[in-house]
Parts: sequence; structure tokens; C-alpha cells
Amino acid sequence: MSTTSPSPLRVALIGHAFMGRVHSHAWRTAPRFFELPVAPELTVLVGRDAERSAAAARQLGWAESATDWRQVIARDDIDVVDICTPGDSHADIAEAALRAGKHVLVEKPMANTVAEAERMAVAAREAAGRGVRAMVGFTYRRTPALQLAQKLIRTGRIGTVRQVRAQYLQDWLSDSTSPLTWRLDKNRAGSGALGDIGAHLIDMTCFLTGEQFAGVSGALQTFVPQRPVAEAPGSPLGPVTVDDAVQAMGTLTGGAPVVLEASRAAWGRKNALRIEVTGSTGAIAFDFEDMNVLQVFDPNAQTEEITGFTRVQVTEPTHPYLNAWWPPGHGLGYEHGFTHQVVDFVESIHSGTQPTPSFDDGLHVQRVLDAVQRSAAEASRYTPITTSSQEQ
Repeated sequence: MSTTSPSPLRVALIGHAFMGRVHSHAWRTAPRFFELPVAPELTVLVGRDAERSAAAARQLGWAESATDWRQVIARDDIDVVDICTPGDSHADIAEAALRAGKHVLVEKPMANTVAEAERMAVAAREAAGRGVRAMVGFTYRRTPALQLAQKLIRTGRIGTVRQVRAQYLQDWLSDSTSPLTWRLDKNRAGSGALGDIGAHLIDMTCFLTGEQFAGVSGALQTFVPQRPVAEAPGSPLGPVTVDDAVQAMGTLTGGAPVVLEASRAAWGRKNALRIEVTGSTGAIAFDFEDMNVLQVFDPNAQTEEITGFTRVQVTEPTHPYLNAWWPPGHGLGYEHGFTHQVVDFVESIHSGTQPTPSFDDGLHVQRVLDAVQRSAAEASRYTPITTSSQEQ
């Protein structure tokens, strides 16, 4: 058990579906494996339906439940608001929470539009002056192998970045009979594969290289334009208003080209988040379906008989976050990244430092998503990424 401050960090979680369940696990787990400076307390879970929210609170370990997020944000006994709702509500909840002096963690993508993300970023900058912190939940950053990859790239182990190739493939929408969900509704989700999983590729590229996107061109495809509104046989069909797949090309501010692909209709791929960064003196490659491994290519280590990438098992206690977990070789899973996210967020709140990714980082991702959408709609070859005068 950790040694913690007697004053807990009281958390309100808004949303209790897939992401809410994972975040709940992380809030419960973090203080039991890491020496946190202050203990998070699972104070209240918020959902739309009172009965379902109460049941989820009991199952997931929250002290109580509620149905009105506005009332919860106004409470004096809440310090942190964790937003795990569909994207159409992120801006309103985050702005209200920051104005109320609550620290905010919001799931990616940060918003559904650039305008919403800009509002959120402004609110976060203003709140930071009052000591209130805000962070976007791009959790894959907290995978130890990707933390190691960032260290190798940022310290020059692969030289100057020349190329980035990133791909995120899932297959849960491959079957045309799979029913509609809110993730297939543009009004709720903002976009499809582009924002849902493509956002991770954009953030990961920025995280690893330390650069932003200068511009992009892209194409979107919707393979199944109508789907059953329910799983029952003979269910009527409803429209799919987002993309199933996206392909994009871009350049980073340092000039390196980037190729991105995301699809939720790639048979046989469950969660294949892959990235390869090639530099002037080496390369790294990663695939989340083998998440405890980083592939490293060092040209100086090649011989006539032994060539190619070296497979590095990232499970040593010297690797990021690993000294709190299991002996070497005992791999981590998907849920551990969320625990690491809580650890970093709590430590930033306690130390008064800006956690990353910040809302400004999330805003840049939103601008790239928007540029891809505009490029696809206009069939243009290249769409620059612009910033506001406040950020220049």
C-alpha cells in the first residue's frame, strides 16, 4: 500500500460504459501499486439512468451514484472530474468543471469539432492560472514500450526522424450486420475510425517525435452505409453517418513525411495499433497486439549473419512504470496504461505542474482530424494545419 496524504483527491466519474469501467479500474488500482502523494477517492459515478448508474457504482467501487453532472460538479466534495461520455458532451462538461475549479481528465478525442476543442483549451489555460489542471486521455502514451521508444527517439538513438508509418486496425465493424451504436452517429461521435482510433495515431506520432503536423491530405470510406438499429432479426436499418476507414498522408513540422491508416473494418485485427519511426541512423517499430515488446533497428549491430530488428522485451524494473508491477517477463495488459495515466495525473495535480497531453495537445489533434475531414470532403491534395493567434 502507498503512503498518502490524509486529504484524499475526490473523483467524480461521468459515464460508466466501456471507458468508464476501465477508468474505474485505474482509479482503484493506482494507489495500491504506486506510492502516490495523495490518495484518489472514488466519490461519485454519474450516468443518465438512475438504476443502471447505481448498479454500476456498486460493481465498480464508487461510493455513490448520480444522474445530473451539473449538480455533481457544483459539489464542494469533488476535486476531479473524469469525463468518459460520448464526444458531443465533452466541451460542456469540461468547461463547467474547470470554471468550478475541478481538475479535469477527458477521454480522447477531446471534442467533436475544432471550435469545441478551442473553447476547452482556452478554459484550461485560464484554469491553469488558478492551479487547476486538465489532461486528455491518450492512454497509449503510458505503454512502457512506447515510453522507451520516445526516449530512444528523443535522445537521438535513431538519428533525425525521416519517416513515420502508423496504422490502427480493428475488425468489430467488418460484419455488415453489426448494429448501430452511438459511435456510428456523427452528431454523437464527431467522426468514425478517424477520431475514434486515428486520433491515437496522430497523438502517438507527436508524442514520439516531439513534433506537430504541418499539414495533411486524406480520404475517408464508409463501407456499410446502413446498419440494423438493433441486434434482433429483421431489425430496420438506420444510416451510418461516419467513416469506417481513413487513409492520410502528412508532414511534420520538421519535414518528415507521415502515412496514417485507421480502420474498424479490418478482418482479423482486434487492436493492431502499429507505428514505425525511421531515422537517419536507425528505426523503432511497435505493435500493441504485442504490447510488451519494442522492435529496435541499430545498423551498427548488424552482421553478415544476423540482421534486422532486435526484439526488446520491455518488462525490466528500469523501464517506465515497471518497478511497481511484476518480475521481468511478466507482461502488462491494456488496463495498465490507464493506471499509469492516473498516476501521472495525480502526481501533476499534487506538484502543480501541467500534465500531458494537455488540452492544447488535444486541440492540435483535433485540428489534424478536421484537416483530414476537409481534405477528404474537398478532394484536395493538402490541407495546412493552422493555429490561432493566441498560440503563436
